[in-house]
Amino acid sequence: MEKKQTIVEMSALELGQALKRGDFSVEESTAIYRDRIKALEPKLNAFISIEEERLQARVQEVKEGIATGKYTGPLAGVPVAIKDNICTHGLRTTCGSKILENFVPTYQAEVINRLENAGMIIMGKTNMDEFAMGSTTETSAYGITRNPWNEAYVPGGSSGGSCVAVAAGEAPLALGSDTGGSIRQPASHCGVVGLKPTYGRVSRYGLIAYASSMDQIGPIGRTVADCKAFYEVIAGYDAKDSTSSKAEPVPYIEKELRIAVPKNYLESDSDSKAVKADLEVCDAIHQAIRLLEHSGAKIEYVSMPMAEYATQAYYVIACAEASSNLARFDGVKYGYRSAGGQNLHCMYRKTRAEGFGKEVKRRIMAGAYALSEGYYEAYYLKALKVKALIQAEFEKIFEEYDCILAPVTPTVAPMVGESLVHPIKMYQSDAYTVAVNLTGLPAISVPCGLSGSGLPIGMQLIANRFEEEKLFALAGKYEVLRGELGRKAGISWNETV
Repeated sequence: MEKKQTIVEMSALELGQALKRGDFSVEESTAIYRDRIKALEPKLNAFISIEEERLQARVQEVKEGIATGKYTGPLAGVPVAIKDNICTHGLRTTCGSKILENFVPTYQAEVINRLENAGMIIMGKTNMDEFAMGSTTETSAYGITRNPWNEAYVPGGSSGGSCVAVAAGEAPLALGSDTGGSIRQPASHCGVVGLKPTYGRVSRYGLIAYASSMDQIGPIGRTVADCKAFYEVIAGYDAKDSTSSKAEPVPYIEKELRIAVPKNYLESDSDSKAVKADLEVCDAIHQAIRLLEHSGAKIEYVSMPMAEYATQAYYVIACAEASSNLARFDGVKYGYRSAGGQNLHCMYRKTRAEGFGKEVKRRIMAGAYALSEGYYEAYYLKALKVKALIQAEFEKIFEEYDCILAPVTPTVAPMVGESLVHPIKMYQSDAYTVAVNLTGLPAISVPCGLSGSGLPIGMQLIANRFEEEKLFALAGKYEVLRGELGRKAGISWNETV
């Protein structure tokens, strides 16, 4: 096998070790990933922007840093892709929207500072649903991103570009953001590992907000170990983020685990009105359950009656926060400005009408309606009360169980165009993920099977706050039991690029 193919197939940790040993240079490994991006992008469209001059300058900086001992961590020299709603100083950040098509931040996110201090190399900014509003990466102003397992299907969203980049071997690691499942859902559809950390565990400074009370940056990798190593780079308190937590992570102590499985997600004869998973998804989850049971875990089915209300509560709260957060994009301070405005009010109206896409407008209007006089108590306040009830339900489960095991989504990835025709169906695809964001809990998506059509299926593990170590331990154990399933996307890893 050629060295080029070997480098691309390495995990992030394997690549970091090989670079330290001097098996090949930082220039060589980065060039191979860059060439692969150029070869695959015409059919995948996972990246919005790549700046060659910036990349080459960073490669030389990291090469010298490794040689002098400045960068000694396990991911030094490893390439990474960044979701395009995370600010990067001097590098265009668009949020997948026309309204920010030429926005170049004068500062950058804390997570970018941390990964650069670890010696990692940014390959470029990845495509996403506009302002993270979508579950398919089809609402971007920069075109549709396609699933590397089968290009006729979507990769999920909104962090679809980041998950595709990792799944297709365009980068060994990526950063995404998760507001209602936007890391876990595309990770499931693309057959990679994605973590939504505890709210406040990873700094949100420099993340362009969708719904501030639920947005969370998280890592995406090919393996659980890679995801864990990247999480350790970006996690920790940040004084610049008022929502950042000083709480220490809870250490994991090896023991027999008690795992709860929400039966109303899987049982078709359940009285619950919660969205039921398709048969193929249920079969993959039951197979994962059997593997864990044989390894000694105690698994019990539980009822989560509030789960059926999570999607409704989430969309009311998220849209309300979005309507406020996106008010700043008015054509005055930065970003796109319409040339047709005859006065200030007209300029505001035309800028936002021309700059925002259809899905973003839909959510802004829904949020403004929910917050308006006469409807605040009927919608927004009621959604907050439901959120509190969901929180109580999770707390009760964690009194008896160590974690929760559930599907990530009710179905495998839909075909391109299918969800845009039926937006309510797209919202329902978030039915199993949004409760985690409403409650601020950590959750990880791990590949657990393939559908009859060869598309990946993901399993979700949820733990109590600041118990990421428990998630990594259990997900890593399952990954070993499962074997190599889900490691590589359908695109040939042996093709010449």
